[in-house]
Amino acid sequence: MSLLDAVLIALAGVGAGVINTVVGSGTLVTFPTLLALGYSPVVANVSNTVGLAPGGLSAVIGYRRELAGQRDRLIRLGVAAMIGGSIGAVLLVTLPSEAFEAIVPVLIGLGCVLVAIQPWVARRVKDHTEPDRPHGSATMWVLIMLAGVYGGYFGAGQGVLLLGIMGIGLNEDLQRTNAVKNYLALVANTVAAVLFIVIAEIDWAVAGLVALGSVIGGQIGASVARRLPSVVFRVVILVIGVIAIWRLLAA
Repeated sequence: MSLLDAVLIALAGVGAGVINTVVGSGTLVTFPTLLALGYSPVVANVSNTVGLAPGGLSAVIGYRRELAGQRDRLIRLGVAAMIGGSIGAVLLVTLPSEAFEAIVPVLIGLGCVLVAIQPWVARRVKDHTEPDRPHGSATMWVLIMLAGVYGGYFGAGQGVLLLGIMGIGLNEDLQRTNAVKNYLALVANTVAAVLFIVIAEIDWAVAGLVALGSVIGGQIGASVARRLPSVVFRVVILVIGVIAIWRLLAA
């Protein structure tokens, strides 16, 4: 790995940490960066997942004020994210690598769509609340688990999925919902990262650089989340996502 490659990976980690905290699609920055630098899709994905886990913890710490008073909700929904993340990670390492290479362009495209429609989802939040269910319905729990499966397998757009699910299923302030989103993404990513460490091939230099950048990015994202226009992030994510899809299909 050259010095330039290391700098690019670390900077991508910073960007991913910020985006994951604010919006939730940071993998669409780090994953295409690793592909562009020549890493295989599976190695890039598992190394990226391990590297982004510390950034998720940084985001949760940065949002700790909004998490106050949500302990029961975090436990209930955290179990769903843990189960889902475990299933997704097992699918990644047991399915043939050719399957991942075929599926990942579709997943990136889905992530781009989710990022693009996120403002519309946010506007719909107030029209679909359930005040008598402070922690959401059983249906929402299952959807959180399925989002965890997606997060454990790939992860790009997981945060947007979680915001959309909880925005419809919870009667809660959006900033507090975003704090829960960061926690659930951390749970799914961490359980996947632990499994990857045990059974998958990880490039530890890549994982370390992504971790360093994402920890910094998580703190930056938490400090500016209430003020920074997300439209800029969405445009960048969409552009990078399209480039990643093109590169994968052209390979």
